[in-house]
Amino acid sequence: MSAQTYLAYDYPLLSVFWSMLWFFLWIMWFVLLLRVVVDIFRDDSMSGWAKAGWLVLTVVLPFLGVFVYLIARGKNMGRREISQARAQQAAFDAHIREAAGAQARPSSVDELAKLSEIRARGDITDDEFRRAKELVLTGHGPAEHDTNRGAG
Repeated sequence: MSAQTYLAYDYPLLSVFWSMLWFFLWIMWFVLLLRVVVDIFRDDSMSGWAKAGWLVLTVVLPFLGVFVYLIARGKNMGRREISQARAQQAAFDAHIREAAGAQARPSSVDELAKLSEIRARGDITDDEFRRAKELVLTGHGPAEHDTNRGAG
């Protein structure tokens, strides 16, 4: 049994740095490959056959396929990512506005009750109350727009 055993002090510091460098480059390569594959599927301007061709090229010849894809279509990768991020943000904002609007918007019964209270206090006249009530019942606008004028 003349097998050599390497201890920690037998592995020089420069070799540790080189090993770490290659390991991180290897990880970066997989991240780049994943981004290219995601971009292939994200691009709506490509046909299905073009997507299949790029995917086959990146799987069969990964280094060549990724580098050719980056040269040919890499310029618009950032634009597609930004447009997708904006679309997601717009959808999220719309969802938040919808959820907040559904809770914050009072019903017409609540608005009529508020109008009655304002009229009872004498902040608006009977004619203003009648016009605001018509607006609330027809759904053309909240009563608060008319009552703010008289409450000022």
